[in-house]
Amino acid sequence: MQMRTDLAIEAREIAGESIGGVDFEEYSRGGMKLSRLTVKNDRAKQALGKDVGTYITVELPSLTDNFSDTDERIQIIGTEIRRLLPVNGLLLVAGLGNMDITPDSLGPKAGQRVLATRHIQGEIARASGLDRLRPVAVVQTGVTGQTGIETGEYLLSIVKAVKPGAVIAIDALASRRLERLGRTLQISDAGLSPGAGVGNHRTKICRETMGVPVISIGVPTVVDVQTLAGDLLGNRYYFQDASSLEPDGRQMIVIPREIDLLTERASRLIAFALNAAIQDRFSLSELVALM
Repeated sequence: MQMRTDLAIEAREIAGESIGGVDFEEYSRGGMKLSRLTVKNDRAKQALGKDVGTYITVELPSLTDNFSDTDERIQIIGTEIRRLLPVNGLLLVAGLGNMDITPDSLGPKAGQRVLATRHIQGEIARASGLDRLRPVAVVQTGVTGQTGIETGEYLLSIVKAVKPGAVIAIDALASRRLERLGRTLQISDAGLSPGAGVGNHRTKICRETMGVPVISIGVPTVVDVQTLAGDLLGNRYYFQDASSLEPDGRQMIVIPREIDLLTERASRLIAFALNAAIQDRFSLSELVALM
């Protein structure tokens, strides 16, 4: 059985820090610990279980703590996101997940706060002083159980229609440790597999499937109970007795008690940082006013 995590930094912890084909660096900004992990080849991909690409991890105080709309952390995270974006062109932002299930509502909640600007053009844009806005389209994909459509299929149809320069996918993640829930943010240019962290694999959303670069942004909101047991009690227990944690075959996940507050504030942090990254010709206070 595999310990489930969407975080590349945790995959490195599990696989060991000495594997080849991986570059790793750590640095601090604004009271946050950041790391940049680059998976360089197929050997490293196999060892980590993570696709080739860059994974930026931001470890910050709990998102159940409040922060201001012009917090320095927004600018720092926005700068990290901007480094992965194409310089020009339309961007498609996709909020993945189910708004009706709190730990899976991060993507839709963040998407609601991202500035959709593709329709602001011509004389209206010039007269309102918004002609400096970069074009952005925003969608909330829902989940297959609601729509009957795979998220990857849904996004691909939109990509073919509006032809963005890149897709930015926001989704809730799974961690292996409780202490990382609501305290970790991951940004990657390797795309993502919706539901992979809790064993619900769907069509991968990446450059190969979409035909354009895919940047993923997420915060872990859940821990798979088997993975948590293995992490707390050791791999020996995990591999021998994990089946006892699935009564009647039902798989369980653990969420923090403050999940409503966590998803609300995490989605706000992501949306504000994303707006700052995309609309870098405007100050953060100007963007807040537009939102």
